[in-house]
Amino acid sequence: MTNRQKGILVQWDDAKGYGFIAPEGGGAKLFVHIKAFGLRAQRPFVGERLSYAAGHDAQGKLRALKVQSLEPRPAPRPAPAPPAARQGSSLWLIPGFALLVLGVHLAWGVPQALWGFYLAMSVATFIVYAGDKRAALKGGWRVAEGTLHALALVCGWPGALLAQQLLRHKNRKPSFQRLFWLCVSLNLLAFVMIFTPLGTRLLARFVS
Repeated sequence: MTNRQKGILVQWDDAKGYGFIAPEGGGAKLFVHIKAFGLRAQRPFVGERLSYAAGHDAQGKLRALKVQSLEPRPAPRPAPAPPAARQGSSLWLIPGFALLVLGVHLAWGVPQALWGFYLAMSVATFIVYAGDKRAALKGGWRVAEGTLHALALVCGWPGALLAQQLLRHKNRKPSFQRLFWLCVSLNLLAFVMIFTPLGTRLLARFVS
């Protein structure tokens, strides 16, 4: 455990938080978990030169412990500020949607349970986002993006939107954001089609 070795990170799954190190002197690859890196600002990356202590897990399998990077530390750069349009401006959609539901309820009526369902799904979605954020920081098992999108689609998008802004989680990945806003749009469209006369007429015409 005291003799440190050197190697290169040849495989890395950032979502799951583990990978494999190839020793510089040759030999079998060693499993390495994100927890072995300790606290560091940068995520591990394939090709990174590392120093580590070879050890064993509870099952006696060889793995790398107490891992340190041998790459030169880059000069710290301030994180680019996200566009002004992304700085919480989309949160207006939550009270805007609440006003829409209230207006539709006063005009044509909506089930009382709808408010509770949106609230319950939003709270559940926020909790799932918070758990995924914690897993990302701790290197634990992550929530599948498909699950996050499914929660947003089935009325949890207000909680998802709030979590993205407050927790700064999943709010900068373009591919995720595209699918997220598609789920929000589909949910809003479904609401209009089901609970407004115009929507029900269009839906009936489309179905017939």
